[in-house]
Amino acid sequence: MLKADILTHELDADGILRLTLNDPARRNALSEAMLSELAAAFAGAAADPAIRVIVFAAKGPAFCAGHDLKEMTAGRSGSDAGRAYFAQVLTQCSGVMQGIVTCPKPVIAEVTGVATAAGCQLVASCDLAIAADTATFSTPGVHIGLFCSTPMVALSRNVAAKHAMEMLLTGDMIPADRAVEMGLINRSVAIDDLRDTTMELARKIASKSSMTLATGKRAFYAQRDMTLSDAYDYATQVMVDNMLARDAEEGIGAFIAKRAPAWQGA
Repeated sequence: MLKADILTHELDADGILRLTLNDPARRNALSEAMLSELAAAFAGAAADPAIRVIVFAAKGPAFCAGHDLKEMTAGRSGSDAGRAYFAQVLTQCSGVMQGIVTCPKPVIAEVTGVATAAGCQLVASCDLAIAADTATFSTPGVHIGLFCSTPMVALSRNVAAKHAMEMLLTGDMIPADRAVEMGLINRSVAIDDLRDTTMELARKIASKSSMTLATGKRAFYAQRDMTLSDAYDYATQVMVDNMLARDAEEGIGAFIAKRAPAWQGA
């Protein structure tokens, strides 16, 4: 399989980009090649005004099995026992996860199957997640002597501390309904309804002002780690700037006039 084929791209008329992990033989593992494809895809989507929402899907029974452990094991052959290689791959992976968060376009995970380790991290890094009711999630590194420390970063920012610690310390597989309760995913649906449900949500979001979505996503993640007073100061300034934007003026005017807004993305 050519490297370009392991991640497919499909952009529809509504501005919804479907990025599909397409390496089912390796359970859509985050190989070096896959990480490179993902980094380029999210950077490109961030800069493309035609893209309004990103749906992140996968082919095969596994959404993503995490890092490619065969590649990681081969990396031990260096004179430093793999230290430099591990640092490079894990830094590359962390960059992809941060690229999802910093991408101005909302990203929705469409999870059909198993999402483990860095694959679970991938789901947690997305802004929203819809899963099949047969999907499962875990951070199973403890089973092989490797604590899921980097997946922990995204996981602990999405679910309560005790839920995150239970997943990290036990490595147990979490069913979709439990993942909803924990806040790891938004909802679970029958697998036959998964794509339609995800695309309905994506179209609803894509109908909004792209400027407003980008402003809101950036502000949401920026304020989370601030003190309460700092968060309000920051959010107040964001609101002031937002009120001065063309799309806010248009949207408010359209609401008052009881007409559909004509967004300009500015």
